[in-house]
Amino acid sequence: MTVNFAADQSLKSYNTLAINVSARYFYNLTEADQLPEVLTFAEEKNLPVLILGGGSNVVLTKDFPGVVIKIAVRGITHHDDKTLLTIAAGENWHGLVIYCLQNNCYGLENLSLIPGTVGAAPIQNIGAYGVEFEQFFVSLTGWDRETKQWRTLKKTDCQFDYRDSIFKNQLKDKFIITEVTLKLSDQPKAVCDYPALKDYLLTSGISEPLPMDVSEAVIAIRQSKLPDPNQLPNVGSFFKNPVIDAEQAELLAEKYRNLVQFPIPNGQVKLAAGWLLEQAGWKGKEYKNEGLFMHDRQSLVMVNKGVAEGMAVIDFATTIQQDIQDRFGVSLEIEPVIY
Repeated sequence: MTVNFAADQSLKSYNTLAINVSARYFYNLTEADQLPEVLTFAEEKNLPVLILGGGSNVVLTKDFPGVVIKIAVRGITHHDDKTLLTIAAGENWHGLVIYCLQNNCYGLENLSLIPGTVGAAPIQNIGAYGVEFEQFFVSLTGWDRETKQWRTLKKTDCQFDYRDSIFKNQLKDKFIITEVTLKLSDQPKAVCDYPALKDYLLTSGISEPLPMDVSEAVIAIRQSKLPDPNQLPNVGSFFKNPVIDAEQAELLAEKYRNLVQFPIPNGQVKLAAGWLLEQAGWKGKEYKNEGLFMHDRQSLVMVNKGVAEGMAVIDFATTIQQDIQDRFGVSLEIEPVIY
């Protein structure tokens, strides 16, 4: 097998924030078995490696001096149990959700329109509108860069947490996911307890929603709040919803009567990061003259006018983090991965 690289490839179209940096070498991976050879090339030349899926959860701060591998492996396989699916990492996530609905495999509908690829879903442990990716996760397969072999990891191996996993920590840049196996349901049971979703369905006159109704509602809600990256470059929510202890939440609620908070099972409280930013006046606010601003309909979304540099993104984010810390005593964590 011979792999052919593109040299000095612009990555502007490969990241949804549209940061115009370039890769010294670029490879579009369409077959998983090409991966070891591509990595050997990088190792022999002592070059760093960056893996890209849909580019919807990364901030590229500068030109990448090594090999960028775009995961473009495709394919969906049903096992004997038709609701047990193995999906190639390069499949589009939203495309998978629609495929599952069309094939009577239910559960993912609340995760409609989340940007990115299937291979990125376990890294971020994506979730939305009352449903989490890990609920359906069975296993994944990928290449371990340290042991130089294929490995299959089960749920307990992945150390899933809120928007977190082992792939953002101990295995960051050490494990490349090539396929994911999910177990869905053949029973069309809609999950619509999340307030915004529940309200939308009731307002639409849908009292007994089917999974497709839920998917269409989620799509409509997301489109009303989140700008299309093709029109306004962004990576979705830029900050995670912070989790604090109940005592701190009680003190904040005494000071801010309209504090948006959600109790979670471990006795802690999750705050709405968007509410914090809006209260602090960041909604719609532009950063200096760097071509960056927080969206005027969703204060959690940082938008690039198409001219911003990667380090300006970090400077803007750091300014916001410091302001929220000073005002509320709450630490905001950046959601996308910084390179």
